Amino acid sequence: YILGGRITVEAGATLTIQQGVIVKGEAGTGSNSTALLVARDATLNANGTAEAPIIFTSIADEITPEMVENGNFGSPNLDPDIDGLWGGVIILGNAPISASTSPTQIEGIPTSDTNGLYGGDDPNDSSGTITYISIRHGGTNIGEGNEINGLSLGGVGSGTVIENVEVVANQDDGIEWFGGTVDVTNVLIWNSGDDALDTDQAWAGSVTNSVSVSYTHLRAHET
Repeated sequence: YILGGRITVEAGATLTIQQGVIVKGEAGTGSNSTALLVARDATLNANGTAEAPIIFTSIADEITPEMVENGNFGSPNLDPDIDGLWGGVIILGNAPISASTSPTQIEGIPTSDTNGLYGGDDPNDSSGTITYISIRHGGTNIGEGNEINGLSLGGVGSGTVIENVEVVANQDDGIEWFGGTVDVTNVLIWNSGDDALDTDQAWAGSVTNSVSVSYTHLRAHET
């Protein structure tokens, strides 16, 4: 599947992504940055497995469903330090946040798009179930100091299940929580350009089993 811009799961809608699916984001900058946005009161059920993960990556990535089916999960052409090729995954909910106003607008989404609002008064809010997903080569910059994280969680409630998440080569943070109460279990962040894990606005959840890996690509130069 191809994301041709900012694709929004709107309030009242449910997006189900099957195991083994590859979602590729087209290149885009500024207000046209590509991202999957799950708005408040919408649901994302993206349930991969260890044998068939769901992979979000760039349109430039030559990985195919046949490769995943055969157990080859790595990109055949993009090194694990290539970032900023598309946006990322943004999930928003109605759980409490600590901000001057609530709801407020998530970073990475223009203020003209009201689907980018998050925050409320329901700590048990559910945005769905997300398991065994890999988010790669994202984090495009929509403005000065305003990048998209690999996985952004804005006001996401504890009724949401997020387990077994990998973020590879994101130009900004791997995962960032903006308030909310959601717990996340089993996390691997590889080559984030900024923080591996970042929290803001009085997030009141937990992370269990987290690994962060940094990688430097050294090249020999002839003189």
